[in-house]
Amino acid sequence: MQLHIIARGKIGRSPEAELVERYLKRIAWPVKITELPDSGGTIPAPLAPFREVLLDERGKQMTSQDFAALLGRWRDDGVREVRFLIGAADGHGEAARAGADLLIAFGAMTWPHMMARAMLAEQLWRASSILAGHPYHRSG
Repeated sequence: MQLHIIARGKIGRSPEAELVERYLKRIAWPVKITELPDSGGTIPAPLAPFREVLLDERGKQMTSQDFAALLGRWRDDGVREVRFLIGAADGHGEAARAGADLLIAFGAMTWPHMMARAMLAEQLWRASSILAGHPYHRSG
C-alpha cells in the first residue's frame, strides 16, 4: 500500500524537512510526497482503490494504535493508496472535507503546516512499526 502525502507549500531545506526525510526513509511501505503551491496546482490522480485522509483541525483525534489499526485494515482490504492531504493556511474547504474518508487532527492546538508534515511522517513510521511488531512504540 502506498502512503502519499499531498501538501500545500514547499518545505525546502529546513529542520522540518530533515525530520520528514528521517522518518519516511524508515518506512518499509512505498511513500510518495507531492508538494503543491498554496493555491491552485493539480492533485495527481489516485491509484484505485484509495482512501483520502485530511489533516484538519475539526478532525478525529486518534491514538497511534488506532491509527495503525486503521492503516492495517485498509491494507488488508486491498486499498492501494492512502492519500494524506495537508492544506494551506486556511485549511480545507467544505467540499474537500465532505469528500474525505477521514479527517484527523493532531490535538486541539493549531500546528504550522511544516510541523504537521513532520508529525504525520513520524506517525506513519510509528504506525508501520506497530503493524510490524517493532518495539519502538511503547504505549503508556
